[in-house]
Amino acid sequence: MAVPDFRLGESQYDQGTYRGRLRHFLDVVDPRTLLTSEAKLQSSIDLLESYKAGQLPPDVTNSQLWEAQKIRQAIVHPDTGKKIFMPLRMSGFVPFGTITVVGMLLPNQTTATIAFWQALNQSHNAGVNYANRNASTPISNSVLGVSFLAATCTASGIAVALHRSLNSRHYRKFAKASKGLSRAVPFFAVALANQVNVLCMRSTEVIEGVDVFEEDGRVVGKSPYCGRMAVTSTMLTRAMLPAPILLLPPLIISALEKTKVWQRVPMIRFPVHVAVCMGAFSLALPLTVALFPQTIKVETVDCETEVRLATRDPYLYFKRGM
Repeated sequence: MAVPDFRLGESQYDQGTYRGRLRHFLDVVDPRTLLTSEAKLQSSIDLLESYKAGQLPPDVTNSQLWEAQKIRQAIVHPDTGKKIFMPLRMSGFVPFGTITVVGMLLPNQTTATIAFWQALNQSHNAGVNYANRNASTPISNSVLGVSFLAATCTASGIAVALHRSLNSRHYRKFAKASKGLSRAVPFFAVALANQVNVLCMRSTEVIEGVDVFEEDGRVVGKSPYCGRMAVTSTMLTRAMLPAPILLLPPLIISALEKTKVWQRVPMIRFPVHVAVCMGAFSLALPLTVALFPQTIKVETVDCETEVRLATRDPYLYFKRGM
């Protein structure tokens, strides 16, 4: 397939289709970018700056430009221009998040271990939500600290409360009657916790709004309406993210437990468990983040009065964050 002409700041793939967004986000979450050296990152940034200044060397290809942009987008925040801490990058979500996923799915857990793994998981989620937010609206350290504690404590509390309810006498009766539904309940708990986490960590966008801009990139103001859209779409993706992660591994492991190899070779159980969890996580992340485009188009008439008065364009755009 021919490589399309390079477009600075845009995707190599059609963002108007789910398939195009999926291919784009497969690049965004590619864990190989975690191994990028400082020199490679700087050379990628310099190459893109040369393109922007119209001083590109004649032997540079479109493939090299797309690769340079992939590296920068995976490592550098588009609003702040700063490097994202490695465990909090979208490309680091699976490698670092798998640790907590495996911990949450370990058998025979107590309330204390449930609380520990949920707190660790929601702390990581809070960091990822903050690091990949729309950063056009600044957030103070005090608000950030309160939001982080609220996100982690509330989300972890939901998971622990549900764990206790699952072990109640009434629920055990229900589980015997419907094993299929009982497997789905932990998914709903984590999905709800993830949404609370996103809302807490990105509450400033909902209250103060996010930058909205014209097609040429000129910022015309801040829109709480668009901020709510940005946070809501992210909450929906986080609600869907746990489905393959929490539903598939128990089903796969349950099937493997019936095999002779599993029973005869105990040492393979934990590495297989980790591999299954990582595989499910790797599948779920790009499939869910691709549900919505990174740049969202809205009608100007739907925005606030001050925003409408600042432009004559019928449509405006904003970044939803991830």
